[in-house]
Amino acid sequence: MNQHFPHLLEPLELGPLTLRNRLVMGSMHTGLEDSVRHLPELAAFFRERARGGVGLIVTGGYAPTKRGWLKPLASEMTTRLQAMRHREVTGAVHEEGGAVALQVLHAGRYAYHPLSVGASRRKSPITPFRPSALSTSGVDKTATSFARSVALAVKAGYDAVEVMGSEGYLINQFLARRTNDRTDRWGGSAENRMRFPLEVVRRTRELVGGDFPVMYRISLLDLVEDGQTWEETVALAHALEQAGVTVFNTGIGWHEARVPTIITQVPRGAWVEATARLKAAVGVPVCASNRINSPEMAEQILAAGQADLVSMARPLLADPEILNKAAAGRADEVNTCIACNQACLDHTFRNKRASCLVNPRACHETTLVLAPTRRRTTLAVVGAGPAGLATAVSAAERGIAVTLFERDTEVGGQFRLAMAVPGKEDFAETLRYYRRRLEVLGVEVELGHEATEADLAAFDEVVVATGVMPRIPELDGVDHPKVLTYAQVLSGEVVPGRRVAVVGAGGIGVDVSHWLTHEDGATTEDWMAWWGVGDPSLHPGGLTERKPRSPAREVTLVQRKTSRIGKDLGKTSGWAHREVLKQAGVQQVTGATYVRVDDAGLHLLVDGEPVLLEVDHVVLCAGQESVRDLVAPGRHVVGGADVAAELDAKRAIDQGTRLAAAL
Repeated sequence: MNQHFPHLLEPLELGPLTLRNRLVMGSMHTGLEDSVRHLPELAAFFRERARGGVGLIVTGGYAPTKRGWLKPLASEMTTRLQAMRHREVTGAVHEEGGAVALQVLHAGRYAYHPLSVGASRRKSPITPFRPSALSTSGVDKTATSFARSVALAVKAGYDAVEVMGSEGYLINQFLARRTNDRTDRWGGSAENRMRFPLEVVRRTRELVGGDFPVMYRISLLDLVEDGQTWEETVALAHALEQAGVTVFNTGIGWHEARVPTIITQVPRGAWVEATARLKAAVGVPVCASNRINSPEMAEQILAAGQADLVSMARPLLADPEILNKAAAGRADEVNTCIACNQACLDHTFRNKRASCLVNPRACHETTLVLAPTRRRTTLAVVGAGPAGLATAVSAAERGIAVTLFERDTEVGGQFRLAMAVPGKEDFAETLRYYRRRLEVLGVEVELGHEATEADLAAFDEVVVATGVMPRIPELDGVDHPKVLTYAQVLSGEVVPGRRVAVVGAGGIGVDVSHWLTHEDGATTEDWMAWWGVGDPSLHPGGLTERKPRSPAREVTLVQRKTSRIGKDLGKTSGWAHREVLKQAGVQQVTGATYVRVDDAGLHLLVDGEPVLLEVDHVVLCAGQESVRDLVAPGRHVVGGADVAAELDAKRAIDQGTRLAAAL
């Protein structure tokens, strides 16, 4: 028994398959699944996670039919040739002592192509295509196609399969009245609506026998209107057990749900109670998922008996070595997922390859390689924000002798401000990771030291990562005592009054507005109430009436542009950040001309008419400017010193890592 994480590191038997521990890498569509030419890269991606010690890896979703594709020419498992090609993937995992499951997923009405089919003809709000309703015989054939995909997975060398029955995909669409208005044997009563997933599992068992591990991802909370009741969910789970499901993985929320389930503002472990409720009702192992991002939390969940396994998907993008580090007592070295979605889901939903903001090597293992250096090189990195930290750590991992200069007394730069925003507390974990890596790698860190030309002359290579400073707009009265910068507010240097105007409505303006209105001492239960998440045994789908927020301040968010505020925020998370502004009663003014600040407040022109905002303070979030004092020929420039852009840690860390790899 491991003294650090005894429950997490305990093996688990799933029929003939013994998992070496209780950590599951949950399914993620990375963009490497959709083409044969990317299979070597997918194999390398999984190999690194298997080498990192994870117990079971679940692939991205593979369609059982072409009409079940997520997008045109997307991943599928429909032929023997495809199965044989996947032996490269399964072989890579097995060589590292790991186990891997193929996820079989039919997109249903979520498919982004005109051949989509669903339980009914009801169109999804997240795709432009209206699906055709599967015929009665078409449903029957699709259930058989699922089973055939599982049989092909066996031929491909997969150790298990996961049947995707949640998140609003086809199986989930059959289960909910919201999307199933059929009048044949596949619709109507709850018993008829659950017939399709039961037939999928029964036919799977007929083809692969009674021992092969079949994981079923079950939706615990649909979080949409006319979703499943808890009674229906439990009845489905019992029937699936009898049909031959080996283990349940858990899903929370449909993709069209207007409740966030995995982004930064969702409290850690917010959905574990729903998993514990299912575990108490069934006799097979149950896996917890969603917003679990540390080995400590996983151990706590398992020790409390709330689940038998814990799924971490994006956390294993951030750090493939989570399990090995935990086992070795090095959990303080884990690079924690900050749930930003910026390089993973945002990329996926823009048809780009997924990666990770805090680990740009994710899904680029074969091309972004930190190979040991062959020559003795000394490197000065000036600035310990995200770009400088990524450069220093990545270079030191290659064996380069690095000295990191930072004029402040702490590392972090703009990340220190970001982690003050409610819901972004996990950003502090990134700085903890970098501080620890600097220590482990022996990087010389000069805090409180503003690097000079004399300092830098002694190094072979110099990287300027001096970051940004808030841009001060040309505004009459900008030096008035009412005027603050976002840095003064988020750092705690000044506490704004009750009425505040925020100038500039980009990502920083939205974050500052959230900070200004957030209620101190808010709990997970408060968050659930604000978003209308209720007891699924009382409210179908787990949705109930939202509880109003009690904002800490009256805030008006102002921008010059006439476009919608927050339109350029993340594709998969921006809607939720905009909704928080609405919940907090933030007044939004677009198309404004800033006139002046005086004792009365902030004077504007809106549609040619004068407007006075009688506020106690005006917070400037009007962009940033690069700090380039040390930029010179022959020096490398990364991060904000290169390009000043809001909330651009993704580019900064990627740029620093790639530079270090190329030195």
